[in-house]
Amino acid sequence: MQSDNLMEAGAAGDPVASANILPTEAGSSLSAFFEASPIGFAIFDDLLRCKAVNRALAALTGIPARDHAGRTPREILGDSAGEIEATLRQVLSTGQPLCNVKVVLSLPMQSSPRHWAGSYFPIEDLKGNVRQVGAAMVEITEGERREQEGLHSNPSQREAGDHLHALLELRTRLASPGELREKFPDISRLIRKVVKQDQSSMLLLDDYSQALRPYASDGFTSNPMTDSDILINDPAELGRALQDQETRILEFDDFANSRSEYIRQMRDAGFQSLCMIPVSSSRGRGMLTLASRQQGAFTAADAVFLQLAAAQLAAALDNDRAREESAALTVERRGETGHCAEEAQPSDTFAEIVGESAVLKQVLSQVRIVAPSDATVLILGETGTGKELIARAIHRLSSRKGAPIAKLNCAAIPTGLLESELFGHEKGAFTGAISQKIGRLELADGGTLFLDEVGDIPIELQPKLLRVLQDHEFERLGGLRTIRVNVRLIAATNLDLAERVAEREFRSDLYYRLHVFPLRTPPLRDRRTDIPLLVRHFVRQFSRRLNKQIESIPADAMQALIHWDWPGNIRELENFIERSVILTAGRTLSPPLAELASRTPSQLAAATLEGVEREHIVRMLREAGGVIAGANGAANRLGMKRTTLQSRMQKLKINRREFEN
Repeated sequence: MQSDNLMEAGAAGDPVASANILPTEAGSSLSAFFEASPIGFAIFDDLLRCKAVNRALAALTGIPARDHAGRTPREILGDSAGEIEATLRQVLSTGQPLCNVKVVLSLPMQSSPRHWAGSYFPIEDLKGNVRQVGAAMVEITEGERREQEGLHSNPSQREAGDHLHALLELRTRLASPGELREKFPDISRLIRKVVKQDQSSMLLLDDYSQALRPYASDGFTSNPMTDSDILINDPAELGRALQDQETRILEFDDFANSRSEYIRQMRDAGFQSLCMIPVSSSRGRGMLTLASRQQGAFTAADAVFLQLAAAQLAAALDNDRAREESAALTVERRGETGHCAEEAQPSDTFAEIVGESAVLKQVLSQVRIVAPSDATVLILGETGTGKELIARAIHRLSSRKGAPIAKLNCAAIPTGLLESELFGHEKGAFTGAISQKIGRLELADGGTLFLDEVGDIPIELQPKLLRVLQDHEFERLGGLRTIRVNVRLIAATNLDLAERVAEREFRSDLYYRLHVFPLRTPPLRDRRTDIPLLVRHFVRQFSRRLNKQIESIPADAMQALIHWDWPGNIRELENFIERSVILTAGRTLSPPLAELASRTPSQLAAATLEGVEREHIVRMLREAGGVIAGANGAANRLGMKRTTLQSRMQKLKINRREFEN
């Protein structure tokens, strides 16, 4: 743990409570563990100055927490603390922990000597140097002293000290360079010091397939997860644990009738106990699983410790993904700058847009008109119609083409994190904010910001976006400094924003500010003459990617594709052609046309965005037992307000018979 990450113990005006041993970005759960523990905890630096102390230790010494800050044990407790200082120096010099060290202290605030027992553990910095020492202290009663049990008289207190030591080591390891996947075996071995586990895995949720997939593991000779995924809507144990966000411990008897293929394979591999801990971060969800070949290997105290460890893993996972996004944006910036000369040529501007229909040419004509200005553009249209391609074309034809275009899908980010993604946040702004984050607005300064699915921005965040559009300034989350930006906004949505305004789900002033220059992308059914061009384009693209040579497309197949309505528009056509290329064995395309002919009207409805939304809402209502509001209600599961959900249910004509048993 880095010494400059510790806060000094005791705040002015707080005579009892200690300061947090960790900064706010480490998460309130670890701080609560430190503070609420019945064992006395303290952290000392390499000059033996107290950096942190909890309430339990302040109560033992009878000295207010603020009077510990920056002082040595001798300055706090008097000359009798010389043995404690000698022990601290020994741990600092050797880097080895010392357990059950007994000492007699004559405290200034107490009339008679007191007998204490302590465990001392080294805290390393990122370079592996011991710069701090943690101390876990308890007072020994006369009876305990006679029995020479000391700290061992209370295993739960000793266990709490071991857990804190492990959590601090875990934090140091996670702060070192490298990705979480690379560090995971070391993290697993660290956890094994205090938890009886033989194997550990980290599984991450794939948002598209809604399946848990292996991310990292340690201790497996063969991994049961390599050949199969775990669908979270499966009624088996891991799926339920992830959905309910609950830590679960299973024993061998629980394995016997499990419907989970993963758990059956774990049983067949000889494991007797299994602990499953959800991992939730701002950029995804997953599961930490630990397995043991011993029965009853995991305790309730282990579960608490593992939940704290999982919180740190989630923060590390967020950091990895944030670095990936930053690297991707840097590449995109370079790509935009590197292609400036090419983009200056109008003939290349629409290279990504395939089609020659009259309705498409009309849209591209409007793009040429609005692009040179800095006017806000609102791109409307059904899902899969290429709204992002239109946004990129506008950027390439604008005077900002040499600057970056930053993109944000407002529907893909949880409501509570959207503000951070858009405006950024300061270090410590909220739990998990372990460093300063630059938002998309700042990244797009001098260029273009593309907000996809802008209709899904929560209404409480809309005034802040409106301020940016009007005044070109904002503050990061948790910050005080006003930041000015020069950004052109392009927004897109498949929703009827006017209707959302009427339903009071979208601010009218923001709507009018976005509706400066509306562009509507036509659905594929209105540009059927473009379908042959798109089909040939996708066949060439996927043939190259899959190393196939497809030279012809049957005329009857092309006619079937032209006459299909494509409710998912170009995205649906692209996916269908990719599947067709995969299925083709020879040089003539063999599309599975029976899929199109066999769809019933209800299946067609489900293929549309509205149908998918309706099906998802009904499923969440069923899982919530028909309850709409409350912590476990469908509205909370969907991340929307109760009134919003009721409005969507009314619009989609969802009745109670569909989701109530």
